[in-house]
Amino acid sequence: MFSKLLNRFSSELGIDLGTANTMVYCKGKGTVINEPSVVALNGRTGQIVAVGHAAKEMIGKTPGHISTVRPLVSGIISDFEVTEKMLRYFIEKIHRDSFLFTPRPRVVIGVPLDLTEVERKAVEDATLNAGAREVFLVEEPMASAIGARLPITEPVGNMVVDVGGGTTEIAVISLGGIVTWKSLPIAGDILNKNIVQFARDSFNLLLGERVAEQIKIRIGSASSLDEPLQMEMRGRDMISGLPKEIIVNDGQIRTSMERSVRTIVESIKSVLEVTPPELVADIYERGIVLTGGGALLKGLDRVISRATEIPVRIADDPLTGVVRGTGMILDDADLLNDIALPSSSDESGDKR
Repeated sequence: MFSKLLNRFSSELGIDLGTANTMVYCKGKGTVINEPSVVALNGRTGQIVAVGHAAKEMIGKTPGHISTVRPLVSGIISDFEVTEKMLRYFIEKIHRDSFLFTPRPRVVIGVPLDLTEVERKAVEDATLNAGAREVFLVEEPMASAIGARLPITEPVGNMVVDVGGGTTEIAVISLGGIVTWKSLPIAGDILNKNIVQFARDSFNLLLGERVAEQIKIRIGSASSLDEPLQMEMRGRDMISGLPKEIIVNDGQIRTSMERSVRTIVESIKSVLEVTPPELVADIYERGIVLTGGGALLKGLDRVISRATEIPVRIADDPLTGVVRGTGMILDDADLLNDIALPSSSDESGDKR
């Protein structure tokens, strides 16, 4: 009885705890937070200086006593304390406008496919310590598929490729479960590093990570474009140590990312090779759905379609697919019971 009363008055949150961005869905309000997973800390006091967009603006520009930290690597918590502080900041930010007592929220949070038991417990503990009352973990490709409104509970094959910041998650889903899958640590962050390496090797130019990301977003592509694009690439000359600007085009950037894109495509093909033929037939008919921020890379859908000979479509607003999926899961208690991972703290495997 008391639990039902708490559920009625507390916020219910869906969280996409991504390597690059953290998004929070609040039941009844929609997506209320979409900020980079970056925290700026004061080394002298241990206090948070900034979180999200403000902290990302500080990357590479801080004095010695302030450090910018990305507490997640490849979708996995690498710094438990900073992750907890970041989550607490976002949860408190949502409740800040409320002047009344607000019970601790129930939280549905998306996690990578290859999470170990220890890593799963770290996510649960960080979320509980940050102010959650109850935590449910769901696999990110499952949440993405729900966010893309795919019929995941029906006996048909749904293939989702979620290209995030730290990982690319490839999954074939049917009857509310993941049949075949693969997770690889090649995604948006690696593509940025490919561009940084290209600038170093080709022009002796030292690029910042944020500059590389902007180049990828503006002129990066996986296949040839109808209209050539170019932009300036600014950094520090490794020989003279002075500022330097180079004009690069889409072909050069595409070449720098080619190996990583090819690895993603080959991984998709390898998942299809081990998928039951009945589900492959469904996927051939229904197509592959691309989600995640990496789905916005120009021409990636065409490259995957050519390699697999299967239609590929980009989900509506692919960047928010996981968090929208967690929001839809919050609205469906039966679906939550069916797809939530067992709690790491409950040996029986049933926390509900």
